[in-house]
Amino acid sequence: MLKQYSIADTFGIHAPASMQIEGFVASGNAYVPPSKPYVFRKDHLRDVLAFLGAPHGDGLYLTGPTGSGKTSLLEQVAARLQWGVHTVTGHGRLELNDLLGQYMLMEGGAMQWIDGPLTLAVRLGHILLINEIDAVDPAELIGLNDIVEGKPLTLAQTGTVIVPHPKFRLVATGNSAGNGDQSGLHQGVLRQNLAFMDRFRLMEVAYPEPEDELTLLTELVPNMPSMVCESMIKVANQIRKVFIGGQDGGGMLSVTLSTRGLMRWASLVATFKSAPNALAYSLDRALTYRAEPAEREAIHRIAKDVFGDDWQV
Repeated sequence: MLKQYSIADTFGIHAPASMQIEGFVASGNAYVPPSKPYVFRKDHLRDVLAFLGAPHGDGLYLTGPTGSGKTSLLEQVAARLQWGVHTVTGHGRLELNDLLGQYMLMEGGAMQWIDGPLTLAVRLGHILLINEIDAVDPAELIGLNDIVEGKPLTLAQTGTVIVPHPKFRLVATGNSAGNGDQSGLHQGVLRQNLAFMDRFRLMEVAYPEPEDELTLLTELVPNMPSMVCESMIKVANQIRKVFIGGQDGGGMLSVTLSTRGLMRWASLVATFKSAPNALAYSLDRALTYRAEPAEREAIHRIAKDVFGDDWQV
């Protein structure tokens, strides 16, 4: 069953009381993502809700830097609208048949058709979310062209023709917007077929504003002093600037501190608060042990500049 949700009340933003979005009645649907603390940004929320409300034959492609929250944005919108999500992570060996389904051997020796995530989403009116879609072979993704536009889905193996549920949506995330990897940081990213990408509307998900990340950190570690949280956010943003680089070329770091990594760092600081070097100790485990030694030193230098005498190594 469907239900009208108040945008202001549902997403905790300022909006006219008359603004509503259609979702589903809570029914214990196992495919609905769990609701987590989240600060919705108006621009991002506007684009996602406009797509969910009226896709007009489009898919939605969320692009942006690593760890900017592309997946969590879609999942937390869906969680509050009780909208089922079938998530698939793209890779070079993913085939269209993996999304459609397959025959499987059941007890007693009988073969039974099992719907894949695409087929389930089409039947049930759920969202098919393909993360890292630009890692998938473009030749396989061409098979999604018709279904994005709302045309019936045909299962060649069974001869079944499925008319898509009116609430079926296709959403993809990626770092390259289908143009391939220019930086060399995203191994396995492929340039996608232009005709396929033309079926998507695009939106860019940037890193959250400092005040939004402060809200998240305050909810996650309420006992941590606000000055420490603010300094951690400053460190994260400095790292991101060096990672992204400028117009003249890519950044000088091969790792970055995403919002997810920032929250991991804060959680570890709270866990190891009795250690004499809790900030540095936790930063290593949250991020810099993945970096080259020179990069690790540079990141620690950034942190020391921000924290000053409070930084211990």
